[in-house]
Amino acid sequence: MPALKPAEMIGALEKAGFYVVRQTSSHVIMYKEGLTRPVPIPGHAKALKRGLQLRIIKEAGLTPKEFSKFL
Repeated sequence: MPALKPAEMIGALEKAGFYVVRQTSSHVIMYKEGLTRPVPIPGHAKALKRGLQLRIIKEAGLTPKEFSKFL
């Protein structure tokens, strides 16, 4: 999986049915019906590290393979 910038991660999650609830400081908080808690995405300009990307994908209830369909 390529290194994604936060804006690319947010765009892919929006395609997966998530929506932005709010932005607190430098984090964008996204939510999808059926999840128990929202998914925070750091809003800095650098690409997200691989471990953080995988953690966000897992919190979103997706597998890396499912997530790659939305890129």
